[in-house]
Amino acid sequence: MPFTKVQFRPGIYREGTAYDNEGGWFDCNLIRFRDGRVEKFGGWEKLSSQTFLGNARALHNWLSLGSNLYLGIGTTVKYYIKDGDNYNDITPIRKTSTNSITFSATNGSSTITATDISHGAVQGDFVTISGAVSLGGNITAAVLNQEYEIATTPSANTYTFVAKNTSGVTVTANASDSGNGGSGVDGSYQINVGLDVYVTSAGWGSGTWGAGTWGSTSALSANGQLRLWTHDNFGENLIINPRGGGIYRWIENNGTSTRAVELATTTGANLVPTVGLQVLASEVDRHLVVLGADPISGSTRTGAVDPMLVAFSDQENELEFEPLITNSAGSVRLSSGSQIIGGVKSRQEIVIFTDTSVYSMQFVGPPFTFAINLINEASGLIGPKAAVVDESGVYFMSYGAFYVYNGSVQKLPCSVKNYVFSDINDGQAFKIHAFTNLEHNEVGWFYPSSSSTEIDRYVIYNTQEKIWYYGNLSRTAWLDSGVVSYPQAASSNHIFQHEVGFDDDGSAMTGVFVESSDFAIDSGENFTSISSLIPDIKFLQDQNGGSINIVTKVRNFPGDSLTTEATSEISSSTQKKDIRARGRQAVLRVESNDDQSGNGNLSIGWRLGTTRYNIRPDGKR
Repeated sequence: MPFTKVQFRPGIYREGTAYDNEGGWFDCNLIRFRDGRVEKFGGWEKLSSQTFLGNARALHNWLSLGSNLYLGIGTTVKYYIKDGDNYNDITPIRKTSTNSITFSATNGSSTITATDISHGAVQGDFVTISGAVSLGGNITAAVLNQEYEIATTPSANTYTFVAKNTSGVTVTANASDSGNGGSGVDGSYQINVGLDVYVTSAGWGSGTWGAGTWGSTSALSANGQLRLWTHDNFGENLIINPRGGGIYRWIENNGTSTRAVELATTTGANLVPTVGLQVLASEVDRHLVVLGADPISGSTRTGAVDPMLVAFSDQENELEFEPLITNSAGSVRLSSGSQIIGGVKSRQEIVIFTDTSVYSMQFVGPPFTFAINLINEASGLIGPKAAVVDESGVYFMSYGAFYVYNGSVQKLPCSVKNYVFSDINDGQAFKIHAFTNLEHNEVGWFYPSSSSTEIDRYVIYNTQEKIWYYGNLSRTAWLDSGVVSYPQAASSNHIFQHEVGFDDDGSAMTGVFVESSDFAIDSGENFTSISSLIPDIKFLQDQNGGSINIVTKVRNFPGDSLTTEATSEISSSTQKKDIRARGRQAVLRVESNDDQSGNGNLSIGWRLGTTRYNIRPDGKR
């Protein structure tokens, strides 16, 4: 009997069963579809061997007028600017104590207790100590005078940290450590850290009147929220904002050894918001926009986030926010929803999302400066980072569905919708972040699965082929190519460069596969026998004689478990493989075989063509 072509529709289908999706693909990991064909994901490698502290949840690339390439990295505990190979800490300073800190140590313990009246620190904050002298023993001046992460805060006036030497090795106090560090000890406290795990808001009355519905919870302070940074350039300078916290500016001319400074306290600042949920620059008209700003009361800002207030600066002046007849500064309070979740810059407009609605913000000039129009009231944003812009529109994840805005809001048909939304950890949905990979026409979302508190999965929509696929990958932040040649992403205290080769940072990329739905030659009434297969695999990079596996599975009834009948190793020289498989339905699975059993096969990419099976009827019993 002649060989039968086994072809499948592009994209993954999970809205029904594998049995009713004959002719389609049903499951996958770390693959994509290009021109309808399956191929392995591109690989990734570390951008630098150096690490940073915390989980990065925001990345921002820009090129200065002096051709300096910078990468801004907002983590759960700090904000860095990568310049070359170095991660430079520019986290703003919240408070500086002068000649006011004393220390105590206990013999045999590495824990140091610091006393500083009304220090304002929380567990996990960082303080840089200077001017201390030795406590008399192992706790020397060099041990004390460095940056420390605060371990505990027993009271408003005390905190503890674990003593270390300049190499980071723990130091234990001895009986001679009876001093207090001297009378000239200074401490610089960075802004309070936020949470790495999202918790729901709590506490009635802490927000502004009317900020939420009656009986609802109110927003926590910035250090009580999931630490999410937003950032944007205003000219050469960088504006940064931890969600719910202050607004800060880093001046490029001052260099990466300087820290960002609060914008509202800068010389010349006038009614600049002191807190906000997000900052962005309206580039065409040169206004600084703050979403969720604190309102003006009299001649000052209130200091409390109004979750529906949009404030914008005077044109070309990020320090002027007082609305005057002589400038273009102002504010607008949105009405549909209970809080602004996030916003993105699109063509000639800023798209703002609340928890229930979508708004368009467009520059119109005096006297109103901006027109903010309600576009849709049926779809909010699931998390602050869950919207992204590509050439065809603004794509975003809402509650239970995906949407695109390109003049109007449209729901995207999704063949994996129930699979994805039934697997999301809703309690950590604020960690979800959208991304683009424009080279491959991909828009996607990284999200935490139901069994995880951290990002561990992704789902991708191919905007050209209108298909979906998904997989497992931990990336807490993503930045597409553009300013740089390759996409960049954050994971495990590193930045990775993606679409480089086909490996996982020099090791085999594991778990790569695609699996079909059931197929049969006569609607599953009769048994079929498969005796051989002819593979059709294009190896995209085969320097070391790589291979893949084609796995053939069968079952007799929809409720049966699949049985693996044959696993065929396929190389570029394989012409045919003899197998033995019998059942009413068959399933094709293709798996990467990189470096299996230490065979040294790395950098192996592949693209699947049309597999042919030798299939014949084999009776009804």
